[in-house]
Amino acid sequence: MKQKRKKICFISSSGGHLEQIRQLKEVSNRYECFYVVTRTKATEAMKQRKYIVSDLVRTNIVVLIIRMLKMFMEQLRIFLKERPDVIITTGAGVAIPMCIIGKIFRKKIIYIESFARINTPNKTGLLIYKFADLFIIQWEELNKYYPKSIYGGWIY
Repeated sequence: MKQKRKKICFISSSGGHLEQIRQLKEVSNRYECFYVVTRTKATEAMKQRKYIVSDLVRTNIVVLIIRMLKMFMEQLRIFLKERPDVIITTGAGVAIPMCIIGKIFRKKIIYIESFARINTPNKTGLLIYKFADLFIIQWEELNKYYPKSIYGGWIY
């Protein structure tokens, strides 16, 4: 019987978060994967298979809740279409719905705390740390915030 190749969802906001995800070439070459990213000129130009989704806007609590619900529905449709086995993210807020959806469907969640976070955690990391299957930090200084994390060193 032929074993199914694992499918990976890479999700991140644009900029540095996306650049860190794109450093995982060994993973993307080894498995079937797709990207879920926010819209920018750089993400629209990406050649990899991708979905462009709404981003989180933090103007006020009402807008935040409405945007989070919209993001959740967009990402639920993508999740049900693609059925990833693993979700890998470096954040930021755009990754929260996909990670929650993945956890509901008992998929593996891997969070890599941003390289830019040397001494303090980010809010997305603090939330996803509570349920991630694997939580990787790039700076040992963050161990005090994430005691069950794995120090993986830099991904650059």
